[in-house]
Amino acid sequence: MLEIKDLEVSYGAVHAIHGVSIKVNDGEIVSLIGANGAGKTTILRTISGLKKADSGEITFDGADLRKTEPSKIISLKLAHVPEGRHIFPDMTVEENLEMGAYADPKDMEETMRDVYERFPRLKERHRQLAGTLSGGEQQMLAVGRALMAKPKMILMDEPSMGLSPLLVKEIFSIIKEVNKKGITVLLVEQNAKMALAISDRAYVLETGRITIEGRAQELLSDERVKKAYLGQ
Repeated sequence: MLEIKDLEVSYGAVHAIHGVSIKVNDGEIVSLIGANGAGKTTILRTISGLKKADSGEITFDGADLRKTEPSKIISLKLAHVPEGRHIFPDMTVEENLEMGAYADPKDMEETMRDVYERFPRLKERHRQLAGTLSGGEQQMLAVGRALMAKPKMILMDEPSMGLSPLLVKEIFSIIKEVNKKGITVLLVEQNAKMALAISDRAYVLETGRITIEGRAQELLSDERVKKAYLGQ
């Protein structure tokens, strides 16, 4: 569904991504793990068109994303839940969800019912300003807003950041549930243990390069991964 080949990305003179190649098959959860500053967020931003690549190929469901405007990428059914959530704090929960459906407003009420079914707390707070929600609720809203676009695939950037251990478990359960509904997931996550536990495959990114890749269960027992990312 998503294929990245030989991706190169720079910020001015700083070469951030070096020849990265990643493949995500239909129906998978694939994790991208690595330390802060490794380039994980840059890769997601480049996929969704928010950052321009220097060279390489990015293909999603047959479309060349490097030739597609960011505003059109969501229309291809590729949604992005950014790091830091980026909800609209001065709009209500429901207004935030409606924003998620702007590219495909057809059947919006039905889609919203599905989101409320998955996130009962959002339904309870549908008239509440999004900025007054707790961190966990804001993360649910960010995921719900992405689901309003009826995506084939979701890019998730650090969904567990800043959440309590209990809420982290809940967010990872939601990711698994979303995937079971047929949505492919590319997950960027610092909580490597939790990410690998729910993933099919994973890539380890170090200073802009893929250093390890394979089945997620294999990476969980890989000594290099255990030492660097699992605290073992």
